[in-house]
Amino acid sequence: MTDSSYTPPKVWKWESASGGAFANINRPIAGPTHDKELPVGKHPLQLYSLATPNGVKVTVMLEELLERGFDGAEYDAYLIRITEGEQFSSGFVSVNPNSKIPAMVDYSTNPPVRLFESGSILLYLAEKFGAFVPEDVAGRAECMNWLFWQMGSAPLLGGGFGHFYAYAPEKYEYPINRYTMEIKRQLDVLDRQLADHRYVAGDEYTIADMAIWPWYGALVKNKVYEAAEFLEAHTYTNVIRWADELARRPAVQRGRMVNRAWGEPSSQLHERHDASDFELRTQDKLEPQQGE
Repeated sequence: MTDSSYTPPKVWKWESASGGAFANINRPIAGPTHDKELPVGKHPLQLYSLATPNGVKVTVMLEELLERGFDGAEYDAYLIRITEGEQFSSGFVSVNPNSKIPAMVDYSTNPPVRLFESGSILLYLAEKFGAFVPEDVAGRAECMNWLFWQMGSAPLLGGGFGHFYAYAPEKYEYPINRYTMEIKRQLDVLDRQLADHRYVAGDEYTIADMAIWPWYGALVKNKVYEAAEFLEAHTYTNVIRWADELARRPAVQRGRMVNRAWGEPSSQLHERHDASDFELRTQDKLEPQQGE
C-alpha cells in the first residue's frame, strides 16, 4: 500500500488543528495562554506534573530518595492536566518556558532554582543528594550514556511510534513501518545490554533505570499504546525481566501513582503532600469533587 502523497507548500502556515489525540493543545508558538499562579506547598521541592512516562521518572526518583532516608527529598506534587492546557498558565510557563511536564522548583536555595526537562531534574536531584549515580568515573559515564540515550530515543517512541500507531487520526503504512523498525531496534539495544547486566548501566540501580523504565518497561508490559503484541514484546526477555524487577520496588509503585488521573481510583493520587497520602488520599478514598 502506498500512502497518499503530500506536497508541502512553499511557506507552512498554521491554519487548523492537526487532528488526533492532543491536537487541541498543539500550537506553533510558545508562551502563556492565561494568567494563573502555581500553588506552593510546605516542602522545599515543588513538583508540577502528570503521570505520563516523563512525569513518572521524577516521582519515582523522589520516592526512591525518601525510601533511602533523604528527608530533604520530601515534596509537594500538583497535578497538571495537559489536555486542558494547564501547562500554558503564566505560572507554569515561568517555571518551564517549554510548557511540558514535569516542572519543579527547589525553594531550598536562594534564589529558588527552576527545573524542567525530566533528565535534567533527575540529574539535579542525584547531584543534590549524592545518590543513584555511581561515584567512579567509568560508572558515572555509563549512567550518563544511558540517561542521554533515553532522552534522545524516547521522542521517537512517543512522538513517532506512539503518535502514528495509537493517536493519529488516520493510520498510514510508511510512518508506522518507519517508527516500528526504529523502536524494535531500540528494544534490541536495551535487551542486549540487559542480557549482561542486572540494571541498565551495570549492577547498580541508577537514574538511567528511572528514566528508561517508564517508557520501555511500560511498552513491553503493554502499559502504553497497547502495542506489545504488534511489537512482539515477549521476545525482549531481558527487558521484561528488568521491567518486572523494577515494578516490584515499593518506591516505584508509589511513584507511578503520583499525579495519576486515570485507571483504577485506588491507583490515582492526584496530589501528593505527605507519605500518608498514599493511604488516605487516593481517589477511591475521596468524595467526588467538581471536575473530577
